[in-house]
Amino acid sequence: MTATATRPVRTASRGPSPASRQRRELLVLMLPALVPVVLFSVGPLLYGIALAFTDARAGRNVEYGFNGLDNFTRLMGDGAFWQAMVTGLIWAVSVTVLTFLFGLGLALLLNENLRFRGFARVLAVVPWAMPPVVIGLMWRMVYHADAGILNGILGTDIDWLADFTFVLPAIILMGVWSGMPQTTVVLLAGLQNVPAELYEAGKIDGAGSWQRFRNITLPQLKPVIVAITSLDFVWNFNQFSLIWVLTQGGPGGRTTLPMVFAYQEAFRYGRFGSAAAFGVVIMIVVLAILGVYLWRQMREANA
Repeated sequence: MTATATRPVRTASRGPSPASRQRRELLVLMLPALVPVVLFSVGPLLYGIALAFTDARAGRNVEYGFNGLDNFTRLMGDGAFWQAMVTGLIWAVSVTVLTFLFGLGLALLLNENLRFRGFARVLAVVPWAMPPVVIGLMWRMVYHADAGILNGILGTDIDWLADFTFVLPAIILMGVWSGMPQTTVVLLAGLQNVPAELYEAGKIDGAGSWQRFRNITLPQLKPVIVAITSLDFVWNFNQFSLIWVLTQGGPGGRTTLPMVFAYQEAFRYGRFGSAAAFGVVIMIVVLAILGVYLWRQMREANA
C-alpha cells in the first residue's frame, strides 16, 4: 500500500482591495489641496499656539523663550482684555441676530413673485461685492459730524463715532448692513427648496400666513438657519477691518473688539506672545459657544 504525498496548497497572494485602492487614489488626488491647507492654515495655527507660551516681543533679532502661562495670567488680570471680550460678545450677538431677522424678512420678500424681483435681488447683494475698507470709509462719511448724511436727515449734530452713547449702536448698524447680503442669499436659497406642496396642504387645512410660516417655513429652514447664524457669529466675533477703518477701537476703547485688541497688543505694544495668547483664548471661547449652540440644536432636532 503506497502512501500518497500531499502537496502544499499555494494560495495566490491577493492585492489591495478595491476600497483600499480607491482610498489611496483619493488621497493622492487630495494632496495638492491638502498641502496648501497644512502650510498656510494648520502650520500658522500651531505656530501661533506655541508663540502664546513665549515672551516674544517686537525688536530686532530678539531671542525669546518659554514662559509658561504668564501671558494668559496677565491677560486674565487686564481690564482691557475683559472689556474687549464683552464688547465683542455684544457686537457679535447683536449683529448676528439683527442680520438674521432683517435677512429673513428680505429673503421672504425676494421669494415672492415681484415685478422687478431680479433687479431687487441684484441690489440686495451689492454690499457683498464691496471691500470692507470701502464699506468702513463709506459709513465713516455717513456718520461724519458735520458733513454726514445721517445728521443731515435727522437734523442733529451728533458725533456718532466719538460719542460713547452712540458709537456702539452705530457700528452695529454698519455690521448688519454689510452682513445682510450673504445671510439673505443663503436664506433665499433655503426658501426656494421648501416644497410648494407643503404650503398648498397648509392652505387646504385652513392655515393662515403666520401659521404656515411658523409650522412650515421655519422648520424647513432650521438647518440653514443653524448653519448661517453659526458662521455669522464666528465672522462677527473675529471682525477687524470694518472696525479698524471706522473707529480703530475708539473712543476710549469703546469699540475695541477682540481682533482689534489682539492687533494693538502685537503691533502697537509689540507683545507678540500676549497677542498670540489672546488669539488662543478667542479660539477657545468661540469653539465653546458654538459647541453649546450646536449641541442644543442637535438635541432639539432629535427630540
